[in-house]
Amino acid sequence: MRLPVLVFDIETLTDLKSGAHLYGLDLPQESLDSALTKLRRQESGSEFQRLPLHEIVCISGLWIDEKGVMTLFSFSQEQWSEAEILQKFLSIFDKRNPTLISWNGSQFDLPVILFRAMYHGLSAPSLFDQGEIDSQKRYNNYQNRYHHRHVDLMDLMAMFNGRNFQKLDDIAYLLGYPGKRGKTGYYIPEYVRTQQWLELTSYCEGDVLNTWLVYLRFLLLKGQILPEDHRLWIQATIHYLQGQPQQKDFLRVWQESSIQTDFTASDFPVPQH
Repeated sequence: MRLPVLVFDIETLTDLKSGAHLYGLDLPQESLDSALTKLRRQESGSEFQRLPLHEIVCISGLWIDEKGVMTLFSFSQEQWSEAEILQKFLSIFDKRNPTLISWNGSQFDLPVILFRAMYHGLSAPSLFDQGEIDSQKRYNNYQNRYHHRHVDLMDLMAMFNGRNFQKLDDIAYLLGYPGKRGKTGYYIPEYVRTQQWLELTSYCEGDVLNTWLVYLRFLLLKGQILPEDHRLWIQATIHYLQGQPQQKDFLRVWQESSIQTDFTASDFPVPQH
């Protein structure tokens, strides 16, 4: 494993102001969301909005430094504007060059970050340079599908074949991890509307943690870590999360899920009576 590692995920909702501008809509605020959804359904047959219209409300990450020390964090609109969230996230790459880990980051998270950073007039050469500034990034950058600076697990585990794409929730749960614990992204607008920021950040961090656990298993598959190293990383993650109150539910569901597979059954010690 090439340290430092940054596992990340974003949560978004539709940018109504930009959508109204793009489609030339002159409607009351409360009517814009349904109008944009209808237009999108007519365009594509899906309600999933165009990437540039995804306003970022939260970016969460798990940072593992060169010594293996973990830090779970979230930048959300509870405290910062979208532009400030992006600036804080992008500044990580100005200071460090982590191995970036995502699930579907190549098709969703990074393109959304690119469009929204451009919308706010931000500069992020450390993330988006492809060798024009740093010649080394011509051969290993965060955009190229076959490079290793950014590991999109969904793409990689599908062997770069869209017919093989899987949901993070399904794969994590199948492997004995929590998955999304019955929650979906449909809750995000409600969390923001009702200012349930802890629910929002806990949900986003849960995706990050599931991605991290699947990444560890993928490294084990490829022989990039040994079984003993994998066990140590799992135990280090459990120990770290025991000190993170907002992830108490994640740990509980992980413990319940772990007994469903022989491989993960020993992740949590059996209580002694």
